[in-house]
Amino acid sequence: MDQPGNVRNTTATQGAKEGLNKPAAPQKNAYTRLVQKHHSGRFRSYLNHISQTMQLEDDPSSDLDLPLRRGLEGDNPARNGLNVHSYSPVRTSHLEQSMPGGFEDDKPQIAQNRCSHEKNAFVSLERDSEVEDDYYVHQRGAASDLLNMSDDLGERVSNSLTHCAALLKSSGSDEKDEEDMWRKKHKKRGRYPASTDTAAGHLLTEQFSEDVLAINARKNSHLSPGQVQGAEKRGYARTRNNSESARTPQNFDRKRQLSESQTETMNNSDTRINPRQLGTPRGGTYAAVPTSSDRKNLNKPTRGRKKSVFEAYMSKEDVSAGLKRGELIQGPLRINPKKYHEAFIPSPDGTRDIFIDGVIARNRALNSDIVVVKLLPKEQWKVIKPDGCDKETEATHESNVPEDMLGTCVPQEAAKGDARSPDVIIEAQFDDNDAEHGQDHLQNMLTDDIKKLFLDTDEKAKAVGISAVHRTKQDDGPKVNDPRLLPDKCLQRTAKVVYILEKKHSRAATGFIKPLADKNSELFKRCAMFSPVDHRVPRIYVSLADCPPDFVTRPEDYSNILFICRIVDWKEDSNFATGQLAKSLGQAGEIEPETEGILMEYGVDFSDFPSEALECLPHNLPWVISPGELAKRRDLRKECIFTIDPSTAKDLDDALSCKQLPDGNFEVGVHIADVSYFVLEETALDKVASERATSVYLVQKVVPMLPKLLCEELCSLNPMQDRLTFSVMWKLTPEGKILDEWFGRTVICSCMKLSYDHAQSMIESPEKVFSPEELPPVSIQHSIAEIQQAVLNLHRIAQHLRKQRFIDGALRLDQLKLSFTLDQESGMPQGCYIYQYRDSNKLVEEFMLLANMAVAHKIYRSFPSQALLRRHPPPQTKLLNDLMEFCNQVGLHIDFSSAGTLHKSLNETFGADKYSEARKEVLTNMFSRPMQMALYFCTGVLEDETLFRHYALNVPFYTHFTSPIRRYADIIVHRLLSASLGASPPIKMEKEAIQRQADHSNDRKMASKRVQELSADLFFSIFVRECGPLESEAMVMGVLNEAFDVLVLKFGVQKRIYCNALPLLGFHFRKEGRKPELTLLWEPEEPEQEPVPQVITIFTLVEVVLRSDGIPLKYSALLKRRSLEK
Repeated sequence: MDQPGNVRNTTATQGAKEGLNKPAAPQKNAYTRLVQKHHSGRFRSYLNHISQTMQLEDDPSSDLDLPLRRGLEGDNPARNGLNVHSYSPVRTSHLEQSMPGGFEDDKPQIAQNRCSHEKNAFVSLERDSEVEDDYYVHQRGAASDLLNMSDDLGERVSNSLTHCAALLKSSGSDEKDEEDMWRKKHKKRGRYPASTDTAAGHLLTEQFSEDVLAINARKNSHLSPGQVQGAEKRGYARTRNNSESARTPQNFDRKRQLSESQTETMNNSDTRINPRQLGTPRGGTYAAVPTSSDRKNLNKPTRGRKKSVFEAYMSKEDVSAGLKRGELIQGPLRINPKKYHEAFIPSPDGTRDIFIDGVIARNRALNSDIVVVKLLPKEQWKVIKPDGCDKETEATHESNVPEDMLGTCVPQEAAKGDARSPDVIIEAQFDDNDAEHGQDHLQNMLTDDIKKLFLDTDEKAKAVGISAVHRTKQDDGPKVNDPRLLPDKCLQRTAKVVYILEKKHSRAATGFIKPLADKNSELFKRCAMFSPVDHRVPRIYVSLADCPPDFVTRPEDYSNILFICRIVDWKEDSNFATGQLAKSLGQAGEIEPETEGILMEYGVDFSDFPSEALECLPHNLPWVISPGELAKRRDLRKECIFTIDPSTAKDLDDALSCKQLPDGNFEVGVHIADVSYFVLEETALDKVASERATSVYLVQKVVPMLPKLLCEELCSLNPMQDRLTFSVMWKLTPEGKILDEWFGRTVICSCMKLSYDHAQSMIESPEKVFSPEELPPVSIQHSIAEIQQAVLNLHRIAQHLRKQRFIDGALRLDQLKLSFTLDQESGMPQGCYIYQYRDSNKLVEEFMLLANMAVAHKIYRSFPSQALLRRHPPPQTKLLNDLMEFCNQVGLHIDFSSAGTLHKSLNETFGADKYSEARKEVLTNMFSRPMQMALYFCTGVLEDETLFRHYALNVPFYTHFTSPIRRYADIIVHRLLSASLGASPPIKMEKEAIQRQADHSNDRKMASKRVQELSADLFFSIFVRECGPLESEAMVMGVLNEAFDVLVLKFGVQKRIYCNALPLLGFHFRKEGRKPELTLLWEPEEPEQEPVPQVITIFTLVEVVLRSDGIPLKYSALLKRRSLEK
């Protein structure tokens, strides 16, 4: 892997041209060539430093100043998330012995403490000969190269071998048994060392490797875990939103389920799993296992008992008491989809989120769970840079922009992990990517890290005229390693999960099954391994009885078959959960299997409605309104009332009317389907609707909240059919000023079903006379001209309403939304386009908002403790402050003081040219990140009325009234409105029950929104696969050390482009405050040409190509080559 600014050799460049992302193969005698280039005092000083560090760490009698010694001891690889024992064939390391004087002490000491899991790991490795063979081949090569480094080093090695041999002879029985096992195994293969000294050579190699990692950890100790972890080999989890360009080998993402052999082998022998092998905490300035007691437990002998991987949960009583005392904190868990070992919960005071580092600290909680956490001691808090560069890893939430402030929503990149720091060696961490390649890959990474330290890239860079290595300024981050000595502004609080209050996650996942690696284990005969597509979900043991009958004999037939698995249990002593296969979905990458998997993962009920719910529907069809019901309602069937909806809509729940009065004012009505007439409180149908809470809109279909008979017929305001409605009617001036207001139950008969396109044509061509063929059928009681005039009047009033709303301080963030045209027979995407939000959409929106606000006031006045309203909290303070600072540094004068000033800045700062429009889209996306979700709530539960406000709309009261066919919250609001009118008895639900339903509706709304985004991602991935490669202009929206994010303007998707996937001679990153800049130096297309530089900053317009990776649902973005003319 190329480092920032490193000059790429011909092989690497060719690999990039061919789209290869595989790690470079290890080179024979790499260490030898390395040393030949560096016969220098600097290199020998480095080796001396290693030996001195080993002495300081292992010799407690050292005269070194105690605080310094503690600092060195505190930074050992184990505490930096590195399991240095997990791959050692001989169980002795520099952490367990002392070598004063570098490598030349003749009285080695034997460590007293042994980690019990080391021995388990060794025994398990013995059972997997293939993995171990590969590992020892590389270890021997590394050792032989190392022995030839220099004469001076050779003497040290020779002396050390003797002392290591003595140490082996004097070690305890456990070590001797392990050595004998190692010898026997290698004797069979003819590979074991000829003498103990040679065996000690292997040990020395390990010690050298471990010391390099320890030094790396110290060099990185001033960095946040996010920065260190961001430097891993690119092995990002394949999350379903395709939010990141593939940079791993192209077979990696779908290959995870095929290659956990290393982890499983270490587990199958006794069903205990080494926690380091599952992507547990790595690379921080504090221990991966959060508490000191946890670290002590690792050193206790566990023979005869199972060792706990996770802490036991606290009791409910202790949790309740701790929350009351303020010792514990609760909140929803967000797991970073790109770095699944990072998680966060919101801070109660609205400041920087609380960081939860690693699977162990997360303690079996899954994304979106409501968890209780305990803060770790301050010395274990995360050290961050003063410029707040951690903001990208912190913003792991999905798009939080409420629908009330945007008409469309584009899938967001949930988190931007910091790219690696370019001026340090990063630890060779053993994560999921390493498990793919085996232990030999770890050695390759170590070799790469050694090269990174010593290669004199500056000289090579001069040849191409660009600085090859960016050196971060020392003042970019705190120089002090101890968080206790730093101010709070330089720290992020860290915590561990101690209890799960509510399991919001469905515990279902899509993924793949494969046999366990160790065929000799008992577990192999009983279980298979389920590997989820979403890496935020753990791997799961499933019973072979749940698998297809021929899976054991023909597992390869199922390598690309998607399954659904539900987690049943996750015990404290296992990194793997246990679960049950629900069903086989079909081939990965196909629309229907993937769609069904998305729905099940997010807990969407798409099953048939139960018979008891269908019994609640009218049986006498065709249904007609009874005379008794007509008598209770205002009859508006002769009025000119029509619907405006998307052309494909079948659930028409709102209609409009506009009649000019003799005094020049207008009577405007919003008419909403009376779903509560059919869905009676506390019936079986009501129960099903409340559980579903919302309809879910996919690209190709809808999963309805209510049965089809209601959604598409009895409640849908279809033209020329009598329907029951609730109406809100106003007397308005032509400028939109409200003179009078009326609420009531009504009966209407829509005279026409208009689409947004039809209404837009009327608005754009007000003088045009439309023929009957150009429009849908119209009622004989009304003319096309009458309907057209009503649309034009509504449009003019809506313009005034909209203008006044933004004058009053409303905010709207319109993000790009992708729409598709589908083949009618196959259902495959034939084309895609950005959905246009036009005047006809704005017309409908204005009157729906007006009705919702009016009903909110009405029901709150009538039922101040039972009203179901919708509030929108202000933006997150910390993220908003970061955005303010960024805008100031890039010269954008944005007023963040209120929603209204933000809207004004966004819409009045820029021009109408192509560049300005693109920049506005990027800024809109940036401004959406600090926004919080709008929430349903019961007014009787939230005492402070100031918290009722809706930030984006800038109104004191708001609710949802206009979509009862697709939202259960609207049905409750209809019941409240009916009771306030005296048309029905008061609602039976108490305020606590209403709040529970509000919480549930919030959860299901967020799930529905995410499913909708994933459905669009699925179809776009297939579109790229079938119709790509696709070219588009894009604008840079984020710049990292060796990558940058772009918004692809033609399709509205966001992608990350990596420098080492491009044919570059080099690249250089620099940052002034929050303003980053990446300079690329393109390889010339012809030998006689000069290299072409290209500067990448935020708001740079570039040309990109979207190309399928050949893996289901994965596609990459590549920057088009910069030509010499440009």
